[in-house]
Amino acid sequence: MISLTDTQKIGMGLTGFGVFFLFFGMLLFFDKALLAIGNVLFVAGLSFVIGLERTFRFFFQKHKVKATGFFLGGVLVVLIGWPLIGMVLEIYGFFLLFRGFFPVVVGFIRRIPVLGSLLNLPGISSVRIFLLLALITGAASSRPKMSFLSK
Repeated sequence: MISLTDTQKIGMGLTGFGVFFLFFGMLLFFDKALLAIGNVLFVAGLSFVIGLERTFRFFFQKHKVKATGFFLGGVLVVLIGWPLIGMVLEIYGFFLLFRGFFPVVVGFIRRIPVLGSLLNLPGISSVRIFLLLALITGAASSRPKMSFLSK
């Protein structure tokens, strides 16, 4: 079992409450207050779990500038009071930021008894393979390849 420090335990709680408030805010038709609280708790919890310096290094890498801009811009737009537009920006930024982790998460879920058997069903398995290939190729290159320019 992984041992966590007290600060990391607090961060896990903050992150969990942040995800709960974000989910609950979306269920209640994009309630501004719940989404704002969820955003603040999620970012604060992430900082507590991995540390302030590592959080800044993660978000402000050169190849993640666009993703960080969309994610933090979405948080700002939600805090200003436009929850639907802010959440769209946030979700897009979230997928850009964490797309390298998705194959790891899917591999972990495949090892869970009930969920793994669901992921191996014929229709879902083909979609999963397509999404994994899209994520891997998207994570490998940050810009689209223009084959007509190179001969």
